[in-house]
Amino acid sequence: MKSMLKEAAILFAITLVSGCLLGLVYQVTKEPIAQAQESAKEEAYKEVFPDAAAFARVGWTTGTVPPSMESAEYEYKTTIDEVMAAQGADGSVLGYVITVTNHEGYGGDIQFSVGIQNDGTINGISILSISETAGLGMKADPVLKEQFPGRNVEKFSYTKTGAASDDQIDAISGATITTNAVVDGINAALNHFQAIQQDPSIAVVVENPEEGGSVNE
Repeated sequence: MKSMLKEAAILFAITLVSGCLLGLVYQVTKEPIAQAQESAKEEAYKEVFPDAAAFARVGWTTGTVPPSMESAEYEYKTTIDEVMAAQGADGSVLGYVITVTNHEGYGGDIQFSVGIQNDGTINGISILSISETAGLGMKADPVLKEQFPGRNVEKFSYTKTGAASDDQIDAISGATITTNAVVDGINAALNHFQAIQQDPSIAVVVENPEEGGSVNE
């Protein structure tokens, strides 16, 4: 009995120390990880909207989530993570950078930012995180992202037989699930952008990230 109590006490002590060490590591690494993630996003903003002088966060004047965000979740299995206004040197809005996460990738979530000019033209996309099959789905970055810049359409689809119009994207051979996830994510971003353009009153610039502050959605 004493032996069992001793072993239980030792196991408890080890578990307690391990837990404390893990907690300490988390606290030490939390801020650097968050900073690295913010830096990655800022680089993505600049990649998809190089003409912008600054980026300001967009919130919602309605006090509720816009319907376009709900339709993104339902129709495209995509979360609208963040919307940034791409601003010119004079503070004017040149367009938007919309960061989305599609939940239908072959290897899990795919997160990327989409730069869209005010007239609906896509500047480009920048993939922030992806965990697809090596050699196939991972081609989303070099293969898919190069097909979107300069296109101005309401909605994209993909094809396996060669794109015949601006609204068609050539699928990655052997990775149609990844292709569909990226196309759906971009369609969700376009749908949200179009909602803002149709009713600008739903969106308002609420923060310049360089100045700090919070977002009220």
